Amino acid sequence: MTGPLPAPAPAFPPATLPAFLALCAGQWMGLRSQFSPEQPPGDAAAANTDTNTDADGDAWHSSERGELAVVYLEANGAGSLGGLAVTSPLGETSRIGFQADGSLLAWEASTPLGRWQLWPDGSLELVTQAAGRERRERIWFTKPNLRLRSSVVHGSDGGAAEASFCSEIRRVSPP
Repeated sequence: MTGPLPAPAPAFPPATLPAFLALCAGQWMGLRSQFSPEQPPGDAAAANTDTNTDADGDAWHSSERGELAVVYLEANGAGSLGGLAVTSPLGETSRIGFQADGSLLAWEASTPLGRWQLWPDGSLELVTQAAGRERRERIWFTKPNLRLRSSVVHGSDGGAAEASFCSEIRRVSPP
């Protein structure tokens, strides 16, 4: 005698945006490295007082640890594919919505923020613009509990102004 068959595991990597967003939900422990080829404002002596600067003046890079809380938001109307509420280590929460036409919106106000694209390799790309700069962020999973994110910000001249890489591990037990 055999028992019921186990439920099939969800497809990995996710093939649809709602499945990708649902996989993002959870508590994440992350390590982020940031790089900026631009010299911080001020002279070299002032730059050496920056907390991310060593005695040689390497203010162009920093690393930090943090925790993110991500909540999946169900679709809220025609054209909506759902959204995410992301709470930063500082306690600030931002809510973004994903539309079927590829637009990225502020959740409450439906204010345009940019565009999204789910690539065939299972990665999600977000493109936003603010203050004359374009930010391209790519998010992908190597395993259901290991998420990677990279971003590059381009200045108005098209050159890279800053970049970051983040590896995040899902917290599967209470802190």
